[in-house]
Amino acid sequence: MKTGKISGNILKRSVLGQIRNRREEVLHGAGTGQDCAIFGQLGTGVPVVCMQEAPVRILMERDAVNLTFPVFAIGHLIQKCANNLAASGASPQAVLITLLLPSTEEEPLLRALMAEAEETCQELSMQIAGGQARVTEAVCFPVAVVTGYGVREQAPDIQALSARGSVPGVLSGGGIVVSKWIGLEGTALLAEHSRERLLSRYPRYLVEEAAGFSRYLSVLPEARIALSRGVYTMHDASEGGIFGTLWELGERLGVGLSVDLRKLPLRQETVEICECCNVNPYQLLSGGSLVMVAEDASGLAAALWEKGIPAAVVGKVTQGNDRILLNREEIRYLDRPGQDEVYRYFEDVREKGRFV
Repeated sequence: MKTGKISGNILKRSVLGQIRNRREEVLHGAGTGQDCAIFGQLGTGVPVVCMQEAPVRILMERDAVNLTFPVFAIGHLIQKCANNLAASGASPQAVLITLLLPSTEEEPLLRALMAEAEETCQELSMQIAGGQARVTEAVCFPVAVVTGYGVREQAPDIQALSARGSVPGVLSGGGIVVSKWIGLEGTALLAEHSRERLLSRYPRYLVEEAAGFSRYLSVLPEARIALSRGVYTMHDASEGGIFGTLWELGERLGVGLSVDLRKLPLRQETVEICECCNVNPYQLLSGGSLVMVAEDASGLAAALWEKGIPAAVVGKVTQGNDRILLNREEIRYLDRPGQDEVYRYFEDVREKGRFV
């Protein structure tokens, strides 16, 4: 199988097809495009759980240029958990962290990883509630598994956030809003790992700006605004890029989509770096961008802009299952999400033995 997310068909056939619902307390569990599990009401709120895992590194302490696979800061994984929770209408509360370390590592690495995790949790007002650290020969690079916990208020206007299947008639034709810009997360990774090659082609300020896109990765502010504006559903864009996110959104809701390709917000830095690295920006890691569906999409976009968050209405929900991309007179159908471009790029690097 290819690195990154497993394909949708394999997910349905070999993962979701093996799971049976046996606890009524689990209101919404595993599913396509469903990043969080939603539990029945306990006390004053609805518990929400999500998980992220990836190889991790310490910022500034490892030479990422020489790596032939993408690595993430542990704070990045915690932020992704917080984004998943926020997109499910929950307030992030706590994380559990599991660290798997190879025997070649020493205690200072463990200390640095936990210091960075604590710093990120402090920024997000989250608590490290527990976890486990283990040295094992099963890994050749530090790996982190982060499980996030949040609480969602039991309010009628946000019940649809985890809905699956039919969409209320009033939403048919509802607008799709995308916050900030697509491809931010992948652009930052490519700029960091291919810095020298990019600097031979572009001015330093462009490469440095692209590498700093990680500062945009939180979607918590736009999620809060969207909830106050009666958003129907939200999905944080991540692996598979905006195309993968739109497909998962349609699958989760059981609807069709009509999206104008020219309206998808894209930074010029992303365009330049994707061209240099020969990757598709629409299938590139897009953490930091939140996709929202609302009846008053224009009003939601305006509310986001008022708070300094760029937003664009890029399309609408439609009846049926057709997911259409419009580009002037050209009409094409959205394909099932494939391997994220970041992973494909690093596979090319491994095959050629150098960054290209």
